[in-house]
Amino acid sequence: MFDTLSDRLASTFKNLRGKGRLSEADIDATAREIRIALLEADVALPVVRAFIKQVKERASGSEVSQALNPAQQVIKIVNEELIGILGGETRRLRFAKTPPTVIMLAGLQGAGKTTLAGKLGRWLKGQGHAPMLVACDLQRPNAVNQLSVVAERAGVAIFAPEPGNGVGDPVQVAKDSIEYARGKQHDVVIVDTAGRLGIDQELMQQAADIRDAVSPDEVLFVVDAMIGQDAVNTAEAFRDGVGFDGVVLSKLDGDARGGAALSIAHVTGKQIMFASNGEKLDDFDAFHPDRMASRILGMGDMLSLIEKAEQTFSQAEAEKMAAKLAKGPKEFTLDDFLAQMEQVRKMGSISKLLGMLPGMGQMKDQINNLDEREVDRTAAIIKSMTPAERQEPTIINGSRRARIAKGSGVDVSAVKGLVERFFDARKMMSKMAQGGGMPGMPGMPGMPGVGGGARKKKQVKQAKGKRKSGNPMKRKAEEEAAAARREAAQSGNPLGLPQGGQDPQNFELPEEFKKFMG
Repeated sequence: MFDTLSDRLASTFKNLRGKGRLSEADIDATAREIRIALLEADVALPVVRAFIKQVKERASGSEVSQALNPAQQVIKIVNEELIGILGGETRRLRFAKTPPTVIMLAGLQGAGKTTLAGKLGRWLKGQGHAPMLVACDLQRPNAVNQLSVVAERAGVAIFAPEPGNGVGDPVQVAKDSIEYARGKQHDVVIVDTAGRLGIDQELMQQAADIRDAVSPDEVLFVVDAMIGQDAVNTAEAFRDGVGFDGVVLSKLDGDARGGAALSIAHVTGKQIMFASNGEKLDDFDAFHPDRMASRILGMGDMLSLIEKAEQTFSQAEAEKMAAKLAKGPKEFTLDDFLAQMEQVRKMGSISKLLGMLPGMGQMKDQINNLDEREVDRTAAIIKSMTPAERQEPTIINGSRRARIAKGSGVDVSAVKGLVERFFDARKMMSKMAQGGGMPGMPGMPGMPGVGGGARKKKQVKQAKGKRKSGNPMKRKAEEEAAAARREAAQSGNPLGLPQGGQDPQNFELPEEFKKFMG
């Protein structure tokens, strides 16, 4: 969603790099480019004005003029101001002192509330809670059925006493759900309310009545991040009519310009708490303003990547794998390789994971064109091998390759390529596990081949003798200069400087010094 904005900001900062000092004209030009980038991203005009004012004031101050690298200091200021308009600190859920904690979802029709209820339920379940979804959207056809399906997929309980489709009282359902949750030991109740088209007074009143009936600990306003400035207007109207405590952004994986996400926290004064960035129930997480700002500026999001890895990978399995690799490359088999690959796949889309790495903004096209099915093809090739072949891939000859290719539905060359890549990866991982560092990095301790030792030998060899010029005149001048240097060295004056009775006015620098000085 923020690709266009990221590209514009990256090109703006590129113009600043290499400048030892920033003039007023440089700061004005940078501010103008940032303003255009934000307006093109559909950020609200009041937000853009406040943002640019802050950036210009800070960029013109001493923190930039006295900085060693002014360009980096400007990027730091923009990053901090972006965090500010995105809400500053990460806002956490408030839980009730005595369960259940009641969370009420509200928003426009089609914003994705019902799916988001399932995502939030699954997320809370992963945090160790026992959530329950409540079907209070009794207006929309099949809304209750949809929530039941979502709850089943998320693996959470549901309270749906009314069939919906216009039948039942949503306020009464909301009231009854609290007692039901207490009886069934559910510590979190997520109330899914009816959506509204535009600003509908009747449904606004219904939302207010549900709020009064259950006294929610959190009222979350679900916003479709793709509808632009209208999302901000709707959020303001809802804040004034019903009130809400936080914002949830849905459809953040869309290709809209994303201005609503940058505007809504600043305009409404309510922070973004969660973000949904995909269709799967796992594509949901807490919203961190600092990490989002880092992504927008192309600096990646390593903390989110580490958190995903910690949730997916078992510490015991990781230690077991490290111990295997430390013993030697042959200990790591294709079965281990497959297990590692499947663990990475559990973390989500490969392209999204790569997008979290710093500097990957420059490889956006390659990441977007990445074929996610390649992982499945690789798994199919490995699963078409016998246990002996997975244990010792060196036994895979031509006939075995043909059989494996036929079994996995790929070309023979794909099987050969996979085995070769596996051997290279195994060798590299084993070296790293044994403390050798990254193979092939020059000058690193413990590196074979192109490391420090090899380089020193090469330098010594080159320094053994100096090649003589093929030009007789030039060679004669070089020999005379060398003789003069030897004479100077013997007289205790290695630089050939004038001494004793030598006239300084007649002194001439040696030929090498003349060449050096131009």
